[in-house]
Amino acid sequence: MKLSCILKKQSFQFQTITEVLAKASEEKSGDKMARLGANSSLERMAAKLILSEITLQEIYENPVIPYETDEVTRVIYDDINEFVYKEISGMTVGGLREFILSHKTKTDDLFRISRGLTSEMISAVAKLMSSLDLVLASQKIRPQAHCNTTIGEPGRLAFRCQPNHPSDNPEGILYSIKEGLSYGSGDAVIGINPNNDSIESVSRLLHMSHDFIRKWEIPTQNCVLAHITTQMKALQKGAPIALMFQSLAGTQASNEEFGVSKTMLDEAFDLMRKYGTSTGPNQFYFETGQGSEVSLDAHAGVDMQTLEARTYGYARHWMPFMVNNVSGFIGPETLYDGRQVIRADLEDLFMGKLHGLPMGIAPTYTNHMVADQNDQEIAGILTTVAGANFYMGVPGGDDVMLSYQDTSYHDDASLREMLGLRPLREFEKWLEQMGIMENGRLTDAAGDLSIFG
Repeated sequence: MKLSCILKKQSFQFQTITEVLAKASEEKSGDKMARLGANSSLERMAAKLILSEITLQEIYENPVIPYETDEVTRVIYDDINEFVYKEISGMTVGGLREFILSHKTKTDDLFRISRGLTSEMISAVAKLMSSLDLVLASQKIRPQAHCNTTIGEPGRLAFRCQPNHPSDNPEGILYSIKEGLSYGSGDAVIGINPNNDSIESVSRLLHMSHDFIRKWEIPTQNCVLAHITTQMKALQKGAPIALMFQSLAGTQASNEEFGVSKTMLDEAFDLMRKYGTSTGPNQFYFETGQGSEVSLDAHAGVDMQTLEARTYGYARHWMPFMVNNVSGFIGPETLYDGRQVIRADLEDLFMGKLHGLPMGIAPTYTNHMVADQNDQEIAGILTTVAGANFYMGVPGGDDVMLSYQDTSYHDDASLREMLGLRPLREFEKWLEQMGIMENGRLTDAAGDLSIFG
């Protein structure tokens, strides 16, 4: 295995594939803070050159965190289709890039090959791609899933209605739900981030959202984004849950910080099969984002992008309905500015979709980052062109409970209108019945909460 090269008369020598992966990453403040990134543009190019010639077998045989010591690695490797892997094991990372981008390669080809790819392989090929490459590759991959609605069908773009309230006030939450629905947001999920994580409070929000959905016969699913253990206890006590949520990361140590493990997720999966209110079979909602492992000092010497890919390899074990990427949520210590956020969004969308996941993007930023609404809108347009499955719908684009910026109900409607996209099939019929939409366009009733009485 060759881990050295000469570039512009300078010699570069790397010690491990893990180091090559890190040095080949585009510049990000989190990798720099962890002292993992390239020290110069030339070193980055040297790492990319070496990475392009490494075979998939060499990556397979050198996981960035050993199988014996990390649960995430075990889940990824145990789920790999060995027959497909052996077919492609001699391919180089550069060869994989050419295969993905070739006009001859179809969606089914990518779905098949993905079954033999470890997360490190997917991260590696993303590092060799330009932003345009990532958009083109992502367009080809259309994962679908079904909870109560079907996400991922061609020509359709969904949104999570995110009606958060700083004190979990039911009346305030209901007003936000109605506003979101009136703009066509909510077909992915009506998902509430609770301020109070108690079983009683979470159960109350679950019952409220479920009852509202039933009253108005809305084809969607409810979710309260409490810790998974709280949701499990609420479910066992009779609270109606259509979609169960949890944040995930790419190392066992990080997931332990989140208070989650494979055993716990397996138990939650079984509980949703038995007690969940949705049709399924996809009943999980995961959130991820580059940088969580670095912020927890649990990155194990691995770069942020590769750890994010590993998160997707871990997540796909439970066949989620939605995976939402929130890479800009942490702040400048992981992604310094808008340019880094946009790049991370494009990488993550591609990597998640190549893992076969229905990927959403939250092109988020916080007020202490060197980023603004222009960066967010650029990221939103690019990832919509790249085929993101869904986005967030936040009142006014400013989450008053979590204190960060995300796409608004108006942004969501604009993305659909600009690119000729429509809501999820079942939800669009409901919007038409309510007089909110006609022929794929919002009517004058958009934003009128009085339609709910």
